[in-house]
Amino acid sequence: MKTTMTRTLALSALAAAALVAPAQPALADDFFVILPAGTGCTFNLGYAATGGNLQTKEFVDENGNTVRLLTAGKGVLLTYTNYGMKPKKPVEGESITIRTDGSVAETVVNPDGTLTVTATGHNGLIMFPTDEPAGPTTTHYIGKIVYNIDPATGVFTLVSTTGQELDVCAELAS
Repeated sequence: MKTTMTRTLALSALAAAALVAPAQPALADDFFVILPAGTGCTFNLGYAATGGNLQTKEFVDENGNTVRLLTAGKGVLLTYTNYGMKPKKPVEGESITIRTDGSVAETVVNPDGTLTVTATGHNGLIMFPTDEPAGPTTTHYIGKIVYNIDPATGVFTLVSTTGQELDVCAELAS
């Protein structure tokens, strides 16, 4: 099952992950996951986030329903690692580490229950094969990204990006 924590990268994207699943606490501790080949890249992709300090403010309507979340904070140190192709025996290979310098993520709960995330600063996004556009891709952005999430299906739809892009999969495959 897809989870936003394993799908969303970089500081503001991690903040969005906490926003998308309000029952989960904001990222307070270090985080590490290995995504299976074909999910984030064609190989097993390791992702680690360390440090950082995120603060989240929740906005509610007159009935107490969350309508908007705003998360901002100091950046984390991100490490992406190529763990090869073997699903049961990942072997650590090439890595890149990115120091993020903070970001802001706004998540709006739309009337139909979908979410729209607008993130500025350092952000990353993993697109699965079921997303639009279809992955697997992992891209680190410095600028702005806007994407929608359908909590019912887990589908992410990339709306727009501006700024610099780094194709993490291509960097780690070379």
